[in-house]
Amino acid sequence: IVSLHTHNDRGTGVACTELGMMAGAQRVEGTLFGNGERTGNLDIITVALNMYSQGVDPHLDFSDIEHMRETYERCTRMTVHDRHPYSGDLVFTAFSGSHQDAINKGFKHYDGKQSSDPVWDVPYLPIDPQDIGRQYDSIIRINSQSGKGGVAYVLEEDFGYQLPKAMHPEVGRVVNQHADRTGNEVTADELLEIFQQTYIEATSPLSLGSFHSDTEVSQQGGQAAHCKATISFQGAEKDIEGFGNGPIDAFVHAVYPLMEGSPAEEFTILNYSQHSKGTGAKAVSVAYVQVETQSGDRYFGVGEDTNIGLASIKAVASALNSILA
Repeated sequence: IVSLHTHNDRGTGVACTELGMMAGAQRVEGTLFGNGERTGNLDIITVALNMYSQGVDPHLDFSDIEHMRETYERCTRMTVHDRHPYSGDLVFTAFSGSHQDAINKGFKHYDGKQSSDPVWDVPYLPIDPQDIGRQYDSIIRINSQSGKGGVAYVLEEDFGYQLPKAMHPEVGRVVNQHADRTGNEVTADELLEIFQQTYIEATSPLSLGSFHSDTEVSQQGGQAAHCKATISFQGAEKDIEGFGNGPIDAFVHAVYPLMEGSPAEEFTILNYSQHSKGTGAKAVSVAYVQVETQSGDRYFGVGEDTNIGLASIKAVASALNSILA
């Protein structure tokens, strides 16, 4: 029997073993997590899971690698490095924005084809983390290097916000600027706080107090809306009203006079989208509005409310605050 006993002195222990197996070796000798002489003997776990990732069953059970690692560290008093293959804390983590975006798209593609083709093929993840007792929730991590795809992924997967594609770059910049200022990684909860403070909870210089609209349909099928609203603008409470082809358009015309002489003068609405978040009594509507200023700059606003119409009006106010800020 040809048996392989490799050390990792040149960092090639796994590669040498796999080449030896391809050349006809019948047995492999190794250790758990690369323990051993000098730089360590071959990590038997890495070789076995490499085989597994290529569709070859190594006949070894690593379905609970977390427990194996805990036992190893307790018994040897050594630690498994954060970036150790398969078992390290950061193995299923992506910091790069382009990687985050690719992983996000890979998950969606895989989820959509499981019934017809269950083969795992998510970019940057050699195996499904769940197959070895790991979880997806730490795959996307946000820092100053992160891109728009990773930020959008966390907001959707963890909190249910389905950002329009055109909004991804803007939100990505906001989060990256925060990470640059603090020099720290942004946790999922911090990401949510940044998003809500920037868009949903922004109340300066404009905040909405009350809003009411009536819509009439003419005999020719046309539609006209009239709205009345109470707002606070630059610290002063004002009653405004306007007319338009719908409640949003009516509100836009109602606030036009207030925007005169500001960067938001003569703004127009480019895009609008909406989705529900949550279920049952906790369900709310989330609206996204993109506006363009007279100078061609574009900004997004987000509104959230149990009332679909009110969520849209809040989104317009949020977009105006983004411009005026």
